[in-house]
Amino acid sequence: MTGVPAVFLDRDGVLIEDSGYPHLPEHLKLIPGATAAVRRLNRLGYLAVIVTNQSGVARGMFDEDQMNGFNALLVKNLAQDGAVIGAVYACPFHPEARDERYRHPDHPDRKPNPGMLLRAIADHDIDPAKSFMIGDQPTDVEAAKRAGVSGFLFPGGDLDVFVRELIGA
Repeated sequence: MTGVPAVFLDRDGVLIEDSGYPHLPEHLKLIPGATAAVRRLNRLGYLAVIVTNQSGVARGMFDEDQMNGFNALLVKNLAQDGAVIGAVYACPFHPEARDERYRHPDHPDRKPNPGMLLRAIADHDIDPAKSFMIGDQPTDVEAAKRAGVSGFLFPGGDLDVFVRELIGA
């Protein structure tokens, strides 16, 4: 394949603190080293792609506009410090959704299913063999595996330290 290398990043627990369904501007608290990690990956030629399950929409806690606005705010905040997110994929579906529109027993986009990664690979000419995923849950690593991408579990702490140790650069 001749596609671009990408890093797939889970949102809650990897880029931002997982405060339990974050969706308001005051919930946006970056993980230590998140901006530096994305900047480092950008410099090394990786397209940074967020892939995030967002069942708060299905659960009726917030709507898609709020989810998209929050994601846009995250992308904007990272960009202000030179960290570029190339794309965001979010899955609002859940098997126990209160809102019928988002109820699905096993949506192809909901991690551990690989749908969001596979769509990003197709949309952005990404080479899975040159790409990897960083997540904080086993479902993230499983989604990566199912998409043919290496997956790594972020244990918390400083994301830039984790990335530096992971890629050796």
